[in-house]
Amino acid sequence: MMRKIYAIVFISIIMLFFASCATVSVSQSSGPFQLVVLHTNDHHGHPLAFEYSPGKNVAGLPARATYVNEIKAHYDNVLVLDAGDINTGEPESFFFNAETDIVGYNYIGYDAMALGNHEFDNPLTVLQKQMKDATFPFLCANIKNKDGSYLAKPYIIKEINGVKVAIFGLTTSETKIVGNPKIVGDLIIEDEVEVAKKLVPELRKKADIVICLGHLGIYDTYGSQILAQKVSGIDLIIDGHSHTYLEKPIVVNNTPIVSAYQWGIYMGKAILTIDKKKIVNFEWSADPINVQKKNADGSLSYVTKQIPEDMALKTLLMPYKAKVEEVLAEEIGEATDTFSNADSRKRETEIGDLVADAMLSYVKDLGVSFAINNGGGIRADLPKGKITKKSIYTILPFSNTLVVLTLKGSDLIELFNFIATIPQGKGAFPQVSDGVSFTINYEKGTCENILVGGKPIDPDATYKVATNSYMATGGDGYVAFTKAINSYDTSMFQRDIMIEYIKTVKTVTPILKNRIKIIGTKTAMFFMNLLGIAA
Repeated sequence: MMRKIYAIVFISIIMLFFASCATVSVSQSSGPFQLVVLHTNDHHGHPLAFEYSPGKNVAGLPARATYVNEIKAHYDNVLVLDAGDINTGEPESFFFNAETDIVGYNYIGYDAMALGNHEFDNPLTVLQKQMKDATFPFLCANIKNKDGSYLAKPYIIKEINGVKVAIFGLTTSETKIVGNPKIVGDLIIEDEVEVAKKLVPELRKKADIVICLGHLGIYDTYGSQILAQKVSGIDLIIDGHSHTYLEKPIVVNNTPIVSAYQWGIYMGKAILTIDKKKIVNFEWSADPINVQKKNADGSLSYVTKQIPEDMALKTLLMPYKAKVEEVLAEEIGEATDTFSNADSRKRETEIGDLVADAMLSYVKDLGVSFAINNGGGIRADLPKGKITKKSIYTILPFSNTLVVLTLKGSDLIELFNFIATIPQGKGAFPQVSDGVSFTINYEKGTCENILVGGKPIDPDATYKVATNSYMATGGDGYVAFTKAINSYDTSMFQRDIMIEYIKTVKTVTPILKNRIKIIGTKTAMFFMNLLGIAA
């Protein structure tokens, strides 16, 4: 009798064992499932909804939070990622070194973010605090401290429904040029493609799926397309840096490349169908966050639907706005028409003339011949109507001071030779003040008819030139400035100088001064974004 009982117990245990094994097997390979990857890039300090023609109250983190929560309510497996450049934007962000945005990203539940080049607009101590305050990791595999240690985590691996997903970050090596030399000068910035060639095979051994958060940009000769072309084994590249709007993925070497424009106006949504730990289907869209369109009758309607704001998050963010609103609301002048910033990286613009003239006005009594500013340093339009301090802080968000440099004529000629090499669309494209004129001949690769004070440059003479503190230290490739005989930093912020200038002139009108003429074209960008803004 006891033998029967033991036999029954033994058989029962065996049956339970196999049943439990079957259960584990099902949970690990229960057939196809969907992984949704939501993504943003080039957020640039836009924590709250803003006006984006033709609509108002577009984007913003509170609406983004609602969108993410709606997706999470419909799908079991969701990742939320960002391809970098959380810094440098609206006053309610940069006044607090993007603390506002980190609060919002934490609330939304981001899983990871790549380092963008604008994460280096502030001292590294600011970046270190941001990484400490964030509940998600910042990722970058190709930038190291001078001691060889990683500045941020190179990658993370998340296990989702039994599938291991590796996510690694890359930052454009262009940061060596476009980054502030005082901040990035001691960092080791490695070539992103060479780093990926070594890292991706390692990740393929550790994970089933490999995703790259690449703050690289979509260009003809470098960036995410070249990465996909030269490095096999990446299942998805989420791009940032060039602020590119895509209607469908770019596929290179079987790797889809996606980007969601800028400022949270869209949120990318990739739906990966996974079976037996492999991607068997891929769908992608860029979903508008309260983007509106004008109808034939002049009325406005949402491109898709209105997304309500998450009021709990908005309540967290509004105190930041309140702290700066009173100061920035002060009216300082009036614009008779809109100064567009759309082409400041491609040609002389009215707003470029205005910014450079304001710079020159502050130091002209010091014998300065002309002022020069990089087009990429101008970040917004100046709308028609009343001009407030906020208008100027939005146009010039960087904390650059005005610097006066004394240059030999020969070094000034070298400067203009460099200008002739800058492709249209790059942030280094110059905007200049009264006192200088020249022709960029892209067909010959030269600057011609250069006149300073109405006269050709004398190689043996000396000239005083005003520029911003970023360019003065060689930023954006202006290395000729580092050869200055003398350098004088006024310690006055560029935006404060412009505020005082507009207070003085009171009214400004967009009139192109025709200081820069262009022959031919030289364009580096493959996909220009809707506003002509990149990096």
